[in-house]
Amino acid sequence: MPPRRYNPDTRRDELLERINIDIPGAVAQALREDLGGTVDANNDITAKLLPENSRSHATVITRENGVFCGKRWVEEVFIQLAGDDVTIIWHVDDGDVINANQPLFELEGPSRVLLTGERTALNFVQTLSGVASKVRHYVELLEGTNTQLLDTRKTLPGLRSALKYAVLCGGGANHRLGLSDAFLIKENHIIASGSVRQAVEKHPGCTRMRQ
Repeated sequence: MPPRRYNPDTRRDELLERINIDIPGAVAQALREDLGGTVDANNDITAKLLPENSRSHATVITRENGVFCGKRWVEEVFIQLAGDDVTIIWHVDDGDVINANQPLFELEGPSRVLLTGERTALNFVQTLSGVASKVRHYVELLEGTNTQLLDTRKTLPGLRSALKYAVLCGGGANHRLGLSDAFLIKENHIIASGSVRQAVEKHPGCTRMRQ
């Protein structure tokens, strides 16, 4: 995408479009790490000790206060493992403030599948809710000021859009999504170019800086 003037609303819209593409791949990669390079629940050799037709009900409860994030990642985990054979009942939504011992969601489906997908789903929820909760803490500290909390590109590989979405859920704003949508001239760019002026003037669309 071409670089343009920073607009937090535009960044938000671009991110929400991107996660639609990124979630299936991120979830598949996480499942492959557990399932021998596949997304086949039958590769969980411990879960296969359970009766094949066994079904279970589970409730996920938070242990501490915070901000919830990760709903769509949880849904995608069980879609990839079992299609529509797992039912999820949600008690919270992304961005909701949550309290210790609060039920987050319920699962009903094949016992094997619930056990296979449990850790992957919780890994996404814990990681994204942790980011959203920390962001909300600092956003609240900044209330009453003219300071806006922005994120960076210092994200875990493969989870860029997920972590930036968690920032939004916590009340922060997205800066650039990558290297292609905004300029950010830093120390090494200045050293390599010679000066900020020289770096900026190398862009073909730049109006020459005044002396």
